[in-house]
Amino acid sequence: EVDFWIIPIIQGFVQIEELVVNYSESSDDDKSSPETPPQESSCVDDIHPTFLVALLSRRSRHRAGMRYKRRGVDKNGNVANYVETEQLIHVHNHTLSYIQTRGSVPVFWSQVGYRYNPRPRLDKSENETVSCFRAHFEEQLKNYKKQVIINLVDQTGREKIIGDAYLKQVLLYNNANLTYVSFDFHEHW
Repeated sequence: EVDFWIIPIIQGFVQIEELVVNYSESSDDDKSSPETPPQESSCVDDIHPTFLVALLSRRSRHRAGMRYKRRGVDKNGNVANYVETEQLIHVHNHTLSYIQTRGSVPVFWSQVGYRYNPRPRLDKSENETVSCFRAHFEEQLKNYKKQVIINLVDQTGREKIIGDAYLKQVLLYNNANLTYVSFDFHEHW
């Protein structure tokens, strides 16, 4: 009899906007020219001039926590601070969806201390990590079928140990539905 008092909630974000795309026949260079008289913009499609865009982010209740205090994977394959973000676009009676997930690197690792950017360390061996890594990606592939993994950890600095452990687990898992890409922000900064 307590259902009346229970309020379902999510930790996340939801925004839905109705948008219109306007264009004119002139190029961007023409628009910025002081000699070009302003032109009235016309809509891409006068029958359906608007489309809806929705952005939904949902944070998992498993392994949520403060940065530097909650890292890695647990024994059930849940990663720290996991977020699923879905972008929906509805136009001309069609709905398109793009889903992006993010979370901590799915190996057993941690960062100890409160100082800025504490050094990461591996907490369990490669063999102890295999089953939990597998559990994480089996759930991901069950939900999303295929995934592109973009590893954003520093490939040469203090985070190298985590990036190397991640790549090693991907290679051991050897699943054709996973594509692994390493992207080092420091290299492109």
